[in-house]
Amino acid sequence: MTYGRGSTMAALAQLGGVPVLILKEGTTRTTGREALRQNIMVAKAISEAIKTTLGPKGMDKMLIDSLGDITVSNDGATILDEIDVQHPIAKLLVEISKAQDDEVGDGTTTAVVLAGELLKEAEKLLLKNIHPTVIISGFKKAEEKALELLRQRAIKVDLDDFETLKKVAMTAMHGKAVSGVREYLAEMAVKAVKQIAEKRGDEWVADIDYVQLIKKQGGSLRDSQLVYGVIIDKEVVHPGMPKRVEKAKIALLNCPLEVEKTEIDAEIRISDPTQMQAFLEE
Repeated sequence: MTYGRGSTMAALAQLGGVPVLILKEGTTRTTGREALRQNIMVAKAISEAIKTTLGPKGMDKMLIDSLGDITVSNDGATILDEIDVQHPIAKLLVEISKAQDDEVGDGTTTAVVLAGELLKEAEKLLLKNIHPTVIISGFKKAEEKALELLRQRAIKVDLDDFETLKKVAMTAMHGKAVSGVREYLAEMAVKAVKQIAEKRGDEWVADIDYVQLIKKQGGSLRDSQLVYGVIIDKEVVHPGMPKRVEKAKIALLNCPLEVEKTEIDAEIRISDPTQMQAFLEE
């Protein structure tokens, strides 16, 4: 069941035992096969829009928002996040892309394109009057078989196999703006992840929240560097302070170093120096 953009409320009420739908005036309501057809059509449109960003010959998309800000990207999650979609199915595909990005960090375009292609094939089966539950059951079996084959063909990579890990990192950078320096950045990425990786049971786990990216304007991508430690992104309080200190002892305080002001306003009147000394002694 699909509702038009103008709908703000859909409630089921009982009037003399007959269900009554309460909708905003001007709302269009679509049900049955027509609703299904429209939903699939929207999913295919979203899929087709970002399909051309896939692969080594994938193209970037230029997006301009209402404020005139320009975004150039071939990342599915970025593109879909910038698009102002209203249709529920379109929003669902955007959420799929975000979930993929949060969980894996890559494959956002592939996830949406696969969803669109699956629905395209499902549409052909629906036209043959095959029930949706039968189609879903077939998709479930196909998923199980695909996972089985992936597990059979998967290659176990040792944490000390730096070159293989670097190649894995480089695959996520093909076609991106950083593709020209992907080997340099992949080395840094692998070193950073290896630094924070810890063994939990039989598996190695890396919490990427422990890796922070600090961006600075100017320079080139090759000026990027990996710092084993803590970066405090602050300016010096005085230009005369040293810019570099070797073998420094550093204290990290989770509180401000300042003289707190009292909540009481007090005024002290002193007429001679002896009164000042007496006040300090108190």
